[in-house]
Amino acid sequence: MNKSHEELPEVLASEEVFSGRVIEVAVDTVREGDQTYTREVVRHNGGAGVVAYFDDGTIALVRQYRHPTGRYVTELPAGKIEAGERPEECAARELEEEIGARAGRLELLSEFFTTPGFCAEKLWVYLATELTVTAQSLEDDELVEVVRIPLARALEMVASREIEDAKTIIGILLAAPRLS
Repeated sequence: MNKSHEELPEVLASEEVFSGRVIEVAVDTVREGDQTYTREVVRHNGGAGVVAYFDDGTIALVRQYRHPTGRYVTELPAGKIEAGERPEECAARELEEEIGARAGRLELLSEFFTTPGFCAEKLWVYLATELTVTAQSLEDDELVEVVRIPLARALEMVASREIEDAKTIIGILLAAPRLS
């Protein structure tokens, strides 16, 4: 391994330039070896999503308007990790809030950085099985339509690019072999 990649670069300064409800943005000055440079960094608490697999072979997705994309997106139920919350607690909470179900079993499928070139957000994706139907409890600004589809159809939607959300693609592709 190259010696320059054994030691982490030093953050010389970090200036917060924006703080909102969901994200913070900072401009960091970094020294790596003899080089000094700046990087814009979006900071986010991270989130968790769930592949909710029902006994009838369907999964539950949510369809909602996502303003940055300018369209409706079909995706896994997911949400932001709250302060002090573990990823699996967030996943279980979001499953019940958005879908109206509790999992008897919650299994980690993957954890990953969404866009590490500029964003510190990390997502965890779980497979939820042994589901018990409860009731949705959406937040005031959550306008979601629950869509139940066979797992095979979800895989087709990934292949045909009808599903474009990264966490959803990752979750479906990793869950499918475990459910076959």
